[in-house]
Amino acid sequence: MSIALDSATSIGSFFEENGCYLAQGIFTEENLRSMEDDFDRIVEQLGESGEDVNARWDSKTLDELDGGSSRIIHTHNVQRYSASWLQALQHRGFLDVVEQIIGPDIILHHSKLFLKPPREGAPFPMHQDWWYFPTQKDTMIAAIIFLTDADEETGGLRVYPGSHRLGRQENSSGLEPSKLLEQYPLDSAHPVNAKRGDVLFFSYFTLHGSTPNRSDHHRKTVLVQMHSGDDFVLPNEQVNHVNESLVLRGWNHHMSRDRAND
Repeated sequence: MSIALDSATSIGSFFEENGCYLAQGIFTEENLRSMEDDFDRIVEQLGESGEDVNARWDSKTLDELDGGSSRIIHTHNVQRYSASWLQALQHRGFLDVVEQIIGPDIILHHSKLFLKPPREGAPFPMHQDWWYFPTQKDTMIAAIIFLTDADEETGGLRVYPGSHRLGRQENSSGLEPSKLLEQYPLDSAHPVNAKRGDVLFFSYFTLHGSTPNRSDHHRKTVLVQMHSGDDFVLPNEQVNHVNESLVLRGWNHHMSRDRAND
């Protein structure tokens, strides 16, 4: 099946039905040149920092996928490094799609840079995202911005369209084996073949994962997590996750003096 839109269907209704949507050509080459230049500069700066920037999960499920050895370079919040990336998150075409999915008030929760190195780029087991940063109304979505073409060979993403209707599932973090992951294995999921400049949007309930990068090319993506302005992130004792609470469009209906001072 295709997760791209046909001309007869609105983005909102397609997303409601499938829990995911591949928007093609959102970012033009003019946008992408500065975005990729700054992506590479961030990676260089991370390498010089001496920090541990390998975000490969330490989990049994991942060991089964890569044999216990792989790498993925990662940092949160590209907009804290680069004005070009702050501008990318405010790109009109990008936010126009988000608005059709979650409404006119759009709050940035966080962004993530992922670089899968050639021949050793880490996979991700199938999982839901909600466990890491649940919200009151479950409006949280992800948007993966592709700076390079992505397919199975380069460690491409895989999703189960329609799995968002499962809602909150226990043991869905992907960190440990579970009955859910047995029912929805990575190798049976729908492969997402994306081009440079495409963006994949999906619900934080949609089951997704990715394969190892076995190619000779880097796979470069930035993931953006956003929720509606009339929603808010619930306290989570299990994970203390960064929360930017940055208004990208519209209004944050739950902002307060105390929250603004966090």
